[in-house]
Amino acid sequence: MFAHYAFAPNSLGLCGPGDSEGLRQAMVEGTDIDHLAHLATQFDGAWPYLELIARANGIDDPLDVRVVRAYWHGNELIRRVPMTSVATSLDDRFSRRAGRDVDSLVASAFSGAVVQHSFHVFAVYPWMGLLRAGVLGPPLEVLDRCRIRWGRVESVDTDVALVWSRPLDFDGSRLTLAPERLEEVRYERDADGVVGDLVPGDMVSMHWDWICERLTPSTLAWLRACTRRNMDSVNALGRPGPAMLASS
Repeated sequence: MFAHYAFAPNSLGLCGPGDSEGLRQAMVEGTDIDHLAHLATQFDGAWPYLELIARANGIDDPLDVRVVRAYWHGNELIRRVPMTSVATSLDDRFSRRAGRDVDSLVASAFSGAVVQHSFHVFAVYPWMGLLRAGVLGPPLEVLDRCRIRWGRVESVDTDVALVWSRPLDFDGSRLTLAPERLEEVRYERDADGVVGDLVPGDMVSMHWDWICERLTPSTLAWLRACTRRNMDSVNALGRPGPAMLASS
């Protein structure tokens, strides 16, 4: 499950180790779990959150599927993660690079956010700050591609699917969701059925240009709710996160 969500940005060279083929094999064919675990620890952005979620829930393995799902699209485990722990983690990880700007990161942990991937995308990445500084275009596109988004399959053709989804928009100060549009994303049938054979009408999650998972009504509801919570959180902040780079 971790590979399903981490593969796309890793294959683009954006985060994690230089072994996207190892992630692809884990996702599509299955692979040595020890090797996959080693790769996962090298995602400097995601791994600390997985550790936080596991620790708060008394789970020994940060790659337990419940923990992995909690981070990428949300589930009941995130409710047990104290935001004080998140704030401490952010301070420990970024204070040297962010300096005084780390205060805005810590503040973001107490503004109604939840520990799901979109928190890192909206609050820690520099793109929201660039948007508020008037730099449009690429920052908004990166925010939209990097978050885990959802959509409804319109059609499937071999390794490409057309999906209806709502992209991010920015009104000058706040992130919003725009009306639905069709987008083209990559698709590969997996051996374990996380994606499986897609048909029109299926709801799916997407990361960058890749379909990660076929969503159940419950996982879709969690993803929508967590995304909204974290959008509202960063919209409410007087200052955005610091303009610095951090792995997804």
